Amino acid sequence: MPAYAETMPNQSTSAQWPLRFKRHAFDAFCYNTQRCSVLYNGMNVTAMDVDQPSAAPPSTNYRERWPRASVLGIQNFPPPAQVRWTALDGTQHQAQVDIAALFGDELVRHHVSRDDYAEGSFGGSVDIVLEVNDHTLSVFTRAFLATKQEQIPGNPRSHFRNDLIEAWHQDY
Repeated sequence: MPAYAETMPNQSTSAQWPLRFKRHAFDAFCYNTQRCSVLYNGMNVTAMDVDQPSAAPPSTNYRERWPRASVLGIQNFPPPAQVRWTALDGTQHQAQVDIAALFGDELVRHHVSRDDYAEGSFGGSVDIVLEVNDHTLSVFTRAFLATKQEQIPGNPRSHFRNDLIEAWHQDY
């Protein structure tokens, strides 16, 4: 399966395919830092982490447990996120993460084939999550998409995908 699906070959087209988003929700998480600040869309998304160390991720699969992004209804696209942090070794970093450059095509990154997509089920918004982890910045996206088929065989409540997909990362 491709890293994310835009269109699948030999499949019917739809006015809604490929899927695009016009707004998004945003969140940021800091791990392994002495200080961390992420400003996006006029808001300090990491206000709790500005003046205190952030812990290591709680488990190896911690990203699977991330909640939905908390800053909702952002129209595409505000100015770049401003990120300032101090890594565990005391190195200070500063970066701009241009969400518009990463997602300017407004295509929804996902792992759902055209044949399995439940037509009309996409609500038009995706989650975008920025992670600061010691010397690395990463940006992820996910979209809740209903599917025609159960994703867990035998589980009638599994007609959806909500995959977290890495869109970008940079080591500093």
